[in-house]
Amino acid sequence: MEASTTGVATSIAPGGRPTPAARARVGVVGAGYWGPKLIRNFAALPEAELRAVCDLDRTRLQEVGEQYPDVQLTTDYAAMLAGEVDAVAIATPVNTHYQLVKQALLAGKHAIVEKPLTANLRQAAELVALAEERNLMLMVGHTFLFEPAVEALRDLTRRGELGDIWHITTRRLNLGLFRPDVNVLWDLAPHDISILLEVLGTKPTAVSARGAAHVQPGIQDVAYVELRFPGDVMAHVHVSWLDPGKVRRMTVVGSQKMAVYDDTEPEKLLVYDRAVVPIETDEDEGAPDLLYRFGDATSIPLPAAEPLRRQCAYFVECVRTGARPRKYGREGMAIVRILEQADHSMQHHGHRAELRWDDEGRYALPAHAAASAPWEQAVG
Repeated sequence: MEASTTGVATSIAPGGRPTPAARARVGVVGAGYWGPKLIRNFAALPEAELRAVCDLDRTRLQEVGEQYPDVQLTTDYAAMLAGEVDAVAIATPVNTHYQLVKQALLAGKHAIVEKPLTANLRQAAELVALAEERNLMLMVGHTFLFEPAVEALRDLTRRGELGDIWHITTRRLNLGLFRPDVNVLWDLAPHDISILLEVLGTKPTAVSARGAAHVQPGIQDVAYVELRFPGDVMAHVHVSWLDPGKVRRMTVVGSQKMAVYDDTEPEKLLVYDRAVVPIETDEDEGAPDLLYRFGDATSIPLPAAEPLRRQCAYFVECVRTGARPRKYGREGMAIVRILEQADHSMQHHGHRAELRWDDEGRYALPAHAAASAPWEQAVG
């Protein structure tokens, strides 16, 4: 076996081409709410070996050890990185992401980190630049991008089956869970923003947001975000910790058809043959006549698949083969930028911020975050 430039052991097949390592050795950091879900999935993948779990809470580690007796348990993150792991999966609060990911990359480990990538754009830009400099994979856990209903909605939209997209409305609501470290925008909106970018295949040109803090002073528990996309497409994202019921619904309105993705329903994706069609008339004045089409709804068949299992399997495949994931760190960085600008707008009475991107999806740092830094090339 030889060590590859990405740190994963590979063998050299006839002809000099590397072949995937037998198994990717993974360590999970954080065994609180989300960590056990990652632990379960990595442990179940035949292409992965769950090598270690790290958490500062020894009680949590004991619970992990009872289920997975062969896994190394530690409270020492540096010791985990010094051990035999090829990659780490980080499921800790967002304000720890920057330091934990940076340590992993400096130790030569691939990393997948839960959304959002970091708490601000400058941190995200530094991590993306560091990963690219060291030829390491940095992936962000935007799990809904591996949801079959989202993939089907993306395909319908990009194929033009809904016609021109006019607007999209998303609602992600529930009673809790209240977070003391971030507001509801940073907690819930990354899901919907990542789905919007995937479905539309482009990035927004402007963002504005408003919100309110009812329960915890200074921490907004309800927020409304408006995003403007190329082609005069408008999207609204409503997120809340203060709602009587669980809502996970996205409505896409096109000029020919409409689609509804509801993650809480057995039939997650419905396409409605409904539209409003202007009718040309000979009248020189007055409003045009409108034809309202009320067609049936068609349920789109979807494969049964757990999005998190698919995400973990994809990450492991990339670690083993050296492939760069399509859900790469730069996409996570773009979402951090949108969140940061939306949060800035929310704190300044809904002021709209323009978002300018070049052909490669890069951008200059916003004025309120700009400063000289060695990683500016990653964002400019």
